[in-house]
Amino acid sequence: MSSWTRWHGPAMARFWGFCWLIIGFWRAALACPTSCKCSASRIWCSDPSPGIVTFPRLEPTSADPENITEIYIANQKRLEIISEDDVEAYVGLKNLTIVDSGLKFVAPKAFLKNSNLQHINFTRNKLAILSRKHFRHLDLSELVLVGNPFTCSCDIMWIKTLQEIKTSPETQDLYCLDENSRNISLANLQIPNCGLPSANLAAPNLTVEEGKSITLSCSVAGDPVPNLYWDVGNLVSKHMNETSYTQGSLRITNISSDDSGKQISCVAENLVGEDQDSVNLTVHFAPTITFLESPTSDHHWCIPFTVKGNPKPALQWFYNGAILNESKYICTKIHVTNHTEYHGCLQLDNPTHMNNGDYKLVAKNEYGKDEKQISAHFMGWPGIDDGANPNYPDVIYEDYGTAANDIGDTTNRSNEIPSTDVADKPGREHLSVYAVVVIASVVGFCLLVMLFLLKLARHSKFGMKGFVLFHKIPLDG
Repeated sequence: MSSWTRWHGPAMARFWGFCWLIIGFWRAALACPTSCKCSASRIWCSDPSPGIVTFPRLEPTSADPENITEIYIANQKRLEIISEDDVEAYVGLKNLTIVDSGLKFVAPKAFLKNSNLQHINFTRNKLAILSRKHFRHLDLSELVLVGNPFTCSCDIMWIKTLQEIKTSPETQDLYCLDENSRNISLANLQIPNCGLPSANLAAPNLTVEEGKSITLSCSVAGDPVPNLYWDVGNLVSKHMNETSYTQGSLRITNISSDDSGKQISCVAENLVGEDQDSVNLTVHFAPTITFLESPTSDHHWCIPFTVKGNPKPALQWFYNGAILNESKYICTKIHVTNHTEYHGCLQLDNPTHMNNGDYKLVAKNEYGKDEKQISAHFMGWPGIDDGANPNYPDVIYEDYGTAANDIGDTTNRSNEIPSTDVADKPGREHLSVYAVVVIASVVGFCLLVMLFLLKLARHSKFGMKGFVLFHKIPLDG
């Protein structure tokens, strides 16, 4: 029995765990290429014999290649090419090292799907040409290319430019071979007709009303002649572009308010690098109240709202149909501003039943206005359950002629009225009246009871005397 318990308890669990671990290593070993070692997150190939001829790939039945973050290859003289589909499965790859190997060619789209790449080390290989197009979409923090026999040409001038604009103080000692096979320092390399391009974006006033259209023009220059393209990001509005040689135009129609603040760029790109000229689009549109809800209680009571509009709209609150004059007790607060969207609340300090009623928000600018209304119930009337439907007072705040407040400064200090204090004083007066009435009623009742008892006591006393006298009359005979 003890043997059965021993093999079906924690010991058996550890045994099977060890077996699955061995099986896992065995499967990984089967999937891992010869001359390489593999783990769940790393592949390293450093054994020169027999070595690898192609870039290492894991078998489909092996561990998920998306989990591989580092590939290290060294001393692989027969590895010459990285093709377009060699690295695409390793979408989580961050570090790629190929050193002291025979790498000669990297396909232009080899790293198209490896957006997480941060460090690339191609030290001491056989690279003669390497295009910037391989890396233009990557946010690399390190690209090491020392010890490669680059050919002195315009194709590698981007490496020199990259070194010149690099913020790191560490500069690589790079060389290239000229037509006489002489080593030329890349820092001193001069190639005729080979330089950075330029872009010039000509645009009219980029402040436009919603629903209108606009056309932007761009010209590019450089040698080699650059390509021109537009970077419109996530522009919502419908747009189309036309490009002819070094001139281009971008037509944006039925402009949406969602595109206000977005950047539009004209980009010029050639072998050496790229340049861009950018503008920001400003869209004017009428306000829209996209959110207005019943009050919520936090440190203060808050009627939350969200308003969109450009130029920034002026806000005005109405209470039961009359203008609500804001004060330090009731005022509008803007908590978050996101381009043309404003998130805030009407803040009320300690509101009472006197503040119950209908609240309407009006947002207005030169292009139009919007309004929304909600009903607010903060507290029940004295003597009425809080859950009962209160009868709101007809007028609490009068129209003092206060101008609408701009959203940038929504508190009107000119005609302050202590909204909640004024509401509290009538409440306290009502309570005082109720207390006096109750006390007077109790005192009156007590007096009535005392009078009744006194009267009852007098009648009882006379009755007893009559009874005694009757018994004292002597009887004759």
